[in-house]
This record gives sequence, structure tokens and C-alpha cells, in this order.
Amino acid sequence: MTVEGSNTTAITLRQPTKDDGFRLHQLVAECPPLDPNSIYCNLLQCSHFADTAVAAEKDGELVGFISGYRLPKQPETLFVWQVAVHEKGRGQGLAKRMLKEIVGRESCREVTHLETTITGDNAASWALFRSFARDLGAELSYHEHFERARHFGGQHDSEFLLRIGPFTKPV
Repeated sequence: MTVEGSNTTAITLRQPTKDDGFRLHQLVAECPPLDPNSIYCNLLQCSHFADTAVAAEKDGELVGFISGYRLPKQPETLFVWQVAVHEKGRGQGLAKRMLKEIVGRESCREVTHLETTITGDNAASWALFRSFARDLGAELSYHEHFERARHFGGQHDSEFLLRIGPFTKPV
């Protein structure tokens, strides 16, 4: 799928491959405040979880990526692990298009709910997922899930578990 930017060259959305692992690592490093993972973890995101991930390319450069997986005990739920959009891909609705790309895939045919975790101060992510829920006409709920003191040893802000659904395929 190709996404046209307002005054930019086209952005292509595709399923990632293991060849994207190192590039994903570099992309996350260029998108603070995202938490970096090891390159090995990024390789797994791009290979083992490719069916529930999307890579966005512009002029041969990785400018966006979403990784996720279907919950083993709740296969109707897609958990979005990380959303990364480089400044070169921002302002074009790319993150929401990538979400719709994943949810619209055959591998997510049975997905009716989406979950993710977000820190309270991540305004861009809150806006993205609220807009996504609105577009799908789906309910959005959230609660504190991973607590700063209890789960992160005071070294990371609390994460709220956000849940969207039920929904049908995006248009």
C-alpha cells in the first residue's frame, strides 16, 4: 500500500522482513522518547511478528514502524507494542494508516479488539488511539496497568493499558 504525503514523495506500507531489524533499531533511536530494544529483539519483531507489524518506507528509508502481536490467550486482541514515526513521516496520518493496515490483514481476520500501553504524558499516542477508536466507532477504555514504583522500580512512568473494541474491519 502506498500513502501519498501532502508535499512529499509516497510512503509505502509493507510487511517487514528480518532485513529491517537493524533499521528498526536505528529508527527507534531517532524517535525519542521511545524505549529502545536490543537489535536481536528488533530482528524478532521483524521476523517472528511480521504478520502483525508494518514498515513504512519513503525513498528507501524506514520512516515508520508498528510492532504488535495477537495475545496468546485472547487471539481476538491485537496488542500494539510500539509505534515509531520518524519526523520525515509525521503530519500525514501515517501512524493511523499503519494501524489500519495491520488490523485489515488476513492474519488479523479474527481481531476485534486492540490493546496497548501508554504513559500518561504521551499526548501523541493518546490522540492516535482515540482517533483510531473514533474512526472505527469503537469504545475506548483504560486503566493503570504497570505502576511506576511497583513494576518499574521508580525508573519509568506508569503505563496505562488502553483497550479499543469491539470493532469491525477499518474501511
